[in-house]
Amino acid sequence: MRIPTAIKLHKASKTLELEYGSDERYVLSAEFLRVHSPSAEVQGHGNPVLQTGKLNVGLEQIEPAGQYALKLTFSDGHDSGLFTWDYLERLALNQQALWDDYLQALAAAGKSRDPDESVVKLML
Repeated sequence: MRIPTAIKLHKASKTLELEYGSDERYVLSAEFLRVHSPSAEVQGHGNPVLQTGKLNVGLEQIEPAGQYALKLTFSDGHDSGLFTWDYLERLALNQQALWDDYLQALAAAGKSRDPDESVVKLML
């Protein structure tokens, strides 16, 4: 388990920055973190629930949860689920693949990242 040496919340850009030593840095968007929350609400007890309309979500607060995790509070009120150091590192290292999978799942479900947009699939 690697623990970040620095954690920075950037409210304006809606990102969380994780640093590991002086040469490793990851920037995770609030939207990415929200749709990959480890909470039961999102993970669905082994059957993940596709999160939609989270394009504009921000991070309001980060709090340590003991010595092993962070509790993140999002602007949409979501604040359950603890982001352990291992889980945060896994998200950081696999960010692009996880994001691509998420976008594909949205498209397959005919859903959108934008809460004000409806996606209509036309069958031709």
